[in-house]
Amino acid sequence: MYGLIWRILPGPWISKFIMALGLLAGAAALLWFFAFPAISPHMPFNDGAVDTSSFGGEEPAGTPEEGVPADGGLPGTEDGTGAEEAPVSEEGL
Repeated sequence: MYGLIWRILPGPWISKFIMALGLLAGAAALLWFFAFPAISPHMPFNDGAVDTSSFGGEEPAGTPEEGVPADGGLPGTEDGTGAEEAPVSEEGL
């Protein structure tokens, strides 16, 4: 197959090589931007393997514990960042 493509391309070997690289890049771009996105919804790579609905009354993993803000920040501050703002003096400005 590759020999056939090499014989069909015109010119000396350097121009054949450059055209073959262009054909290879074009085929890769077509696959990358059109073929792979078209088939990705049908592929099982993003399917979950764990069913959490059968655990009954237990809390699912990842729920916030007591004392941890619901937004995931650190406890102890109003904004949940865990860092208190240092007072800025006018001398340092």
